[in-house]
Amino acid sequence: MNYGRFAYVYDRLMQDVPYDQWVKYIQKELSRTGIHQPKILDVACGTGQVTIRLANQGYDVTGIDLSDDMLMIAQEKAQKEGFSIPLFQQNMTELELGEFFDCVGIFCDSLNYLQSAEEVQQTFSAVSNHLKQGGLFLFDVHSPYKMDKVFAEETFAYAGDDVSYIWDCFKGEQEHSVEHELTFFVRDETGRYERFEESHQQRTFSAGVYVEWLCEAGFDDIQITADFSDHPPTNTSERLFFSAIKK
Repeated sequence: MNYGRFAYVYDRLMQDVPYDQWVKYIQKELSRTGIHQPKILDVACGTGQVTIRLANQGYDVTGIDLSDDMLMIAQEKAQKEGFSIPLFQQNMTELELGEFFDCVGIFCDSLNYLQSAEEVQQTFSAVSNHLKQGGLFLFDVHSPYKMDKVFAEETFAYAGDDVSYIWDCFKGEQEHSVEHELTFFVRDETGRYERFEESHQQRTFSAGVYVEWLCEAGFDDIQITADFSDHPPTNTSERLFFSAIKK
């Protein structure tokens, strides 16, 4: 999934996303598992919203993303804050950095952009290959409930001063999948609005399937919580959080 022109309006549209809660979740899991002064890999780091927050907390962090545009924005933001963060363009399914980390994270439902079971399994294997023994793997995904009941066949809209959008969601061909059709209106320097469109696809799987694949990739001590809480998922949970340790 390559974000294209969406990369340049992404941060303006995502101002209300609770990135600080992801950082708190990471810190909580690092503390729970006894990992101190970790070297962290932020997979699908996008414009660096979580990556730079981790750097601000004093962590040694590296980021990868599939989008050159996203990485360029992340690099500019990091430099403005005085950080030199290693950033690489890579597909999470083909992760190859030649080094090991204490913690690897895939946040903000980025894993849901993988469209097949094989891609998710390849990603779990690649993450395992980059973790030290006893290392921590963290990720979050949309739940099947959110895909099937919250997103599917819904329309969302946002009207801002400089950027507006219409976001149509359609049930995808695969089980627990959604196609997002987005139309953007972005005001340029002359005050005119330019229209462009993007199409995104997301897919998720049941918690039990993710657990099975984690075990196959060499992980155990798998903990599942929901919606930025310490509670296990319910039938109406919308975001599932996974924490797993490499054997």
